[in-house]
Amino acid sequence: MTSIGAPRERSPLPRSFWALWVCQLVNRLGSFVQPFLVLYLTQERHLSVGTAGAVAAAVGAGSVVSQLVGGWLSDRIGRRRTMLIGFLGTAAALILLGSARSLETIAVAAFVVGLMGDLFRPAVQATVADLLQPRERVRAYGLLFWAINLGFSVSTVSAGVLASIGYNLLFWINASTSVVAALVIWRMVPETRPVLDDGPRRALLPVVLRDGTFLLMILLQIGYATIYFQGYSTLPLAMAGDGLPSSTYGLVIALNGVVIVVVQPFVNRRLAALDRPKLLAGSMLIVGLGFGVGALVDSWWGYGLSVVVWTIGEIGFAAVIGAVFADLAPVDLRGGYMGLAGSMSFGLGSVIGPLAGTNALEHFGSTTTWLACAALGVILFLGQIALSPALHARAGAAAERDPDFRRVEA
Repeated sequence: MTSIGAPRERSPLPRSFWALWVCQLVNRLGSFVQPFLVLYLTQERHLSVGTAGAVAAAVGAGSVVSQLVGGWLSDRIGRRRTMLIGFLGTAAALILLGSARSLETIAVAAFVVGLMGDLFRPAVQATVADLLQPRERVRAYGLLFWAINLGFSVSTVSAGVLASIGYNLLFWINASTSVVAALVIWRMVPETRPVLDDGPRRALLPVVLRDGTFLLMILLQIGYATIYFQGYSTLPLAMAGDGLPSSTYGLVIALNGVVIVVVQPFVNRRLAALDRPKLLAGSMLIVGLGFGVGALVDSWWGYGLSVVVWTIGEIGFAAVIGAVFADLAPVDLRGGYMGLAGSMSFGLGSVIGPLAGTNALEHFGSTTTWLACAALGVILFLGQIALSPALHARAGAAAERDPDFRRVEA
């Protein structure tokens, strides 16, 4: 089946989009801290597993606020300025976290890392929607996702080696790549915020509260993100509990990026032609079942198989989720909608996931934790299927939307 907005032909993407692509690649090449944060806190700072999970959740709490603020700022002061603030702020926050010693300072620094670290996301998502027509967006979001994971596949392997030398090096390199990303934005990405002719912009919250379809989508994505973030909080602890070293976790989680880099270029165009809501539903189910494989394994290759399975689901999810939310967003509130989508789904998921996963692992064991992920995947599948008709209706409305807002500011 095809979906409304599927690409009918390939056309050159604008130079500013490719600058965003380079920015995402560079930023992710140095993203060393998040995958190893829990291990750093337990091994280098000697915090308990529960406390380390709480600090990881503090990063997620900052992310919730970050994407809300980032979406609001991108609609008010512009996409470009918001991205610059986010990348430069992230660099400063990472240096603070890496040098923090007391638990209080570590917790505050972790929150600031989350606050700054995701400020750019809704601005990037809104910029792509500003630049491209609906039928081109799946391709563009797919390319950005591919760039992110190309960088991620390199950084996770490198981080495993660097962590064995010293964790502080991870923080400094991660901060440096954030500065480079800011330079790319400053030099190559113009402002794309649409210029409105009919008065001041509407307030975001009243519009969102009347948008039941958007709110239900957010609820489903919170569940998806809760499962997904087990890969960066519970998974390294479960592997350590099975006697596997941190370098092995680095290699195993790197499979996530490697599979995406190898597979996505061959399937992206085909995925763009599928029914978007049903693809989301199937993808969330596969992610849940992929983590469920962890209940049956205790070796590096078993965990590697788990990562490969849930990565296949992630590819399908990432191929269309940005385009779905772009269809749901009113043009004048595009940044705010993207910010809410990120903060309320992945932001809250990054809080709930580490807390739920690490505590479930500590109190109920790994088998129960991974089986719960599989059960949640089934629930999300059924919910997404039920929401499909409403998403089809909104996609049709987006395809017919008057593109008068294509004018951008100098």
